[in-house]
Amino acid sequence: MIKKIPVIDLKQHQAVSGKSGMRDTYQPLRTVFASSSSPIDIANGLRLNGADEMYIADLDLIESNGHNINDVKMVNTILNVMFDGGVKNLEGFEFFLDYAYKIIVPTETIESLEEIEKIFEKYPRERIVISVDVKDDELLSKNMDINLHEFKEFLKKIDPNEIILLDISGVGTEKGYNEKLLEEFGDLKDKLIIAGGLNKDSLNELESLGIKKVLIGTSLHSGEVGLLD
Repeated sequence: MIKKIPVIDLKQHQAVSGKSGMRDTYQPLRTVFASSSSPIDIANGLRLNGADEMYIADLDLIESNGHNINDVKMVNTILNVMFDGGVKNLEGFEFFLDYAYKIIVPTETIESLEEIEKIFEKYPRERIVISVDVKDDELLSKNMDINLHEFKEFLKKIDPNEIILLDISGVGTEKGYNEKLLEEFGDLKDKLIIAGGLNKDSLNELESLGIKKVLIGTSLHSGEVGLLD
């Protein structure tokens, strides 16, 4: 069975939801797992329903507008957290290791390929998750001048355990997975965690293609998809 890793985004100490990465329009999350948008309540609800891991993005931290890292640390006592705080370099990665079990290294914010190499030279692969952030079918990066194919070849060299393929354009839309993107990374299939716009049908398709893990938010929190279905 494909593993579904629940997703929440945090803003001002609340879980929030929105579409297509338009972060300024996000609203408090309504979820079947809790009666509030408190990340602690949601984590407890997820654990009671069989989750052992969750993905958290700290939107305030990513946008340099405060942080929610103490909330993340609390959630990490309930479920293993895969955390996106907008890591820029080795120093940022090291700081977050005290707050979550796995730290995401996103193409959107990392300063260079050299910083990624430094992280992999110093820390075990089980604590590092690379996030390939894609918008409108192009690699999203504030600091690196590199395309999707070039970055994929770099990933083959450093050999991470887990690679998130995040189609930001699909977030919150439930339109299904990005077939073109998955095809581009097909030779890294065993390492992939697919994310962005997933619905019930796409989960069945991805499982048939041999994908072992997905990140899922909207359709899970609405109750359309069950954690252990």
